[in-house]
Amino acid sequence: MRAVVTGAAGFIGSHLCAHLLAAGDSVAGIDALTDSYDPALKERNLRGPMSCPAFTFHRADLLDAALDPVLDGADVVYHLAAQPGIRPSWGREFALYADRNVLATQVLLEAVRGRPLAKFVYASSSSVYGDARAFPTAETACPRPVSPYGVTKLAAEHLCELYRTAYGVPVAVLRLFTVYGPRQRPDMAFARLLAAARGGPPFPLYGDGEQTRDFTYVQDVVTGMRDAARSGFTGVANIGGGSPVSMKQAVAAVESVAGPVAVVPRPPGPGDARHTGADITVAARAFGFRPRTALHDGIAAMAGGREHRDGAP
Repeated sequence: MRAVVTGAAGFIGSHLCAHLLAAGDSVAGIDALTDSYDPALKERNLRGPMSCPAFTFHRADLLDAALDPVLDGADVVYHLAAQPGIRPSWGREFALYADRNVLATQVLLEAVRGRPLAKFVYASSSSVYGDARAFPTAETACPRPVSPYGVTKLAAEHLCELYRTAYGVPVAVLRLFTVYGPRQRPDMAFARLLAAARGGPPFPLYGDGEQTRDFTYVQDVVTGMRDAARSGFTGVANIGGGSPVSMKQAVAAVESVAGPVAVVPRPPGPGDARHTGADITVAARAFGFRPRTALHDGIAAMAGGREHRDGAP
């Protein structure tokens, strides 16, 4: 297949590009290389894909890019470009989230409508659920985001559904649950925990540490994305690791791999859901998704700076 990946230089996007290329797809990557974190890290993420003749890279902002030449001939569009992070999404920064998560999605959907796509895969977030009332949480749960970031991801989901029903864009919305793995963004939990274990700044543990997250290994995520694109599925599906753990347990898991972690207690922040846990029944039935990577193995792969597939280093 010929694929277009937005957010290609990001943590998940760069893994997706590598996975698609390894599967024999050709890939056109789009990324604005914004300063949401160090652009040099994003450029480094693309070293592998850039060495492949089947990969082309376009440094462009979706809001003002000439998209038609990139989209011509595409079979699948994977839309991962977004402004990440829950805590920074409050206050003045919200305008940036609205631009990059909502308006950019509308521009891309407008650009693909009428094209003979096999699939438009949108990378959404478990943040749309907020403080869910049942666990594991199914897609039928009423979304109640508790952060501005979650609001923008849910708004983009609604746009996807509008373009699906009004124009027939074959959209698969995948709600990703706390993705981790090599090249994780430096502001994310496991990247910070491993940095702390190596003598970096202490890890800020927000709240009492009993809050849980459904950590999902990045290779499992990108495998699910391609499988969804190749299936007949449209609609909304959760992509989760299947075994939520508390943050205290996550700290202990990192310590078992990388050594002691200095922790600094912090009060809980606004927008942090207390618990997350994915019911992955829809994804399992629709396109065979199942998480393969145990948490300890995924952390070991991060600590060693190597990839990890199918439960073995």
